[in-house]
Amino acid sequence: MPEVFSYLPYMWPAYVIYLINVASPGPANFAIIGAAISQGRRAGLITALGISSGSLTWACAAALGLAALLQTYAIALEVMKVLGGLYLIYMAWKAYKSARLPNSKVAVGNLKTDYSARQLWLRGYAIHVTNPKAIFAWLAIISLGLPKDAPIEAIVLIIGVCMSSSLLIFITYALLFSTQRALRGYKAARRWIEGAMAVFYTAAGLKLLTSRI
Repeated sequence: MPEVFSYLPYMWPAYVIYLINVASPGPANFAIIGAAISQGRRAGLITALGISSGSLTWACAAALGLAALLQTYAIALEVMKVLGGLYLIYMAWKAYKSARLPNSKVAVGNLKTDYSARQLWLRGYAIHVTNPKAIFAWLAIISLGLPKDAPIEAIVLIIGVCMSSSLLIFITYALLFSTQRALRGYKAARRWIEGAMAVFYTAAGLKLLTSRI
């Protein structure tokens, strides 16, 4: 058995915490669900890929010790926190405007949306990469899941396992909420759902803007 697998007993607690964090409601999951049920499976899947890419960015940064550098230069964290909060509030504003429109003026479930694949990916990526708390979550995962003398192979393993699991969860959300049943339910309650998303994004954005990291 390769030596790297000897670190698995250290990784399990961190892995379980990571799964709970990824599967629980948050801006990332709401963005995937919103894209899937309002714009179709393609939009949900590409948004999921963008969010996963943002998570991978923070995972690599945490593994390289960028968190320690950001703690030294606190202004960088403050800038990222403000950008993340403002972006969430911007999404809240878009959801609010959509909630005010009648169904006849909204293209629900149309796979040919106005958003290109690049725009959808960047939207998902921006949600995750502008949240500085994500890097501390990854830092905690790596710190909890590995001893200080862990080799690079062990770091790659824990990042690979966590990223594969999160991508599977995000894709599952996109597939589940792009079904015809989900689409019919969304059409019936679209304005209430969009209104709830606007409230959620506003609360998340304000919490990020006013929180201390």
